[in-house]
Amino acid sequence: MSLPKTLAEDVARNLVMVARLLDEDADLAYGYSRVALRLASRVAAVREAAGFASYATERYAEALAEFRACRRMTGTVDLWPVMADCERGMGRPERALEMAGASEVHKLDRAGQVEMRLVAAGARRDMGQNDAAVVTLQSPELASNAVHPWTARLRYAYADALLAAGREDEAREWFAKSLEADQSGSTDASDRLAQLDGVAFVDALDDADDEQPAAVEAAAEDRDGVADGVDGGNAAEDEVTEAAEGEAGDDEGRKDREAGDAGEPDVDLTDEADPTAFLDDPFKEPSKNTEG
Repeated sequence: MSLPKTLAEDVARNLVMVARLLDEDADLAYGYSRVALRLASRVAAVREAAGFASYATERYAEALAEFRACRRMTGTVDLWPVMADCERGMGRPERALEMAGASEVHKLDRAGQVEMRLVAAGARRDMGQNDAAVVTLQSPELASNAVHPWTARLRYAYADALLAAGREDEAREWFAKSLEADQSGSTDASDRLAQLDGVAFVDALDDADDEQPAAVEAAAEDRDGVADGVDGGNAAEDEVTEAAEGEAGDDEGRKDREAGDAGEPDVDLTDEADPTAFLDDPFKEPSKNTEG
């Protein structure tokens, strides 16, 4: 509302594209966010969108700067968990744990506090403290049977932390609970359960694709074999035909010689005849001397 109408529409279009592409093509969403940032860098919604686009493309330093700017503009703490996760992404898990213990966490709503627990547990695992990560995730939200938008992710993180701590049986139980709550398919809990159970999935379509070239090749070899047999038979028939034609030619030649011996005398070309005279006219026979 603080922008002129035309500029506001241009900025809004870019923000819409960021929202649409963030999960499908984060790099392209990042490009749209930079355009919106150049147009209206003093709008909090633009800084927030730019922060999430940078976060999705693992540009954690840029994301943290944008989130801090948005927080200064709005005065809210809603972005506190994702800011802490940017610290993790920059290789500073200790700083993320400090933020998890700050007073700002108490100002978060229930969903925000769950997100903060997830970030804090991740920071513990970054530091190799797997047992501490398990304890960090143990909360009333985890024990509740109610299903919320964050329930599947919280149970999944707890199962993953248990597995990292070597508690495989418990991990399998919580992966199953995560799968029950995962109505939108936001986790791969089913795949993790299959791995723990030793189940290997095979793509039947890929196997069919692998077998098809072999079948085509075999069929081609069969056709080549048939063609070779036909060609061999034709070649044998051609040899027989040529031999028969040769014998017939010899018989005709022998008959012609016998007729020549008994019939007309041989033609004798004398010096008066010009054997090259027909070159003047290709269709003119050279002159023959039949006298004598």
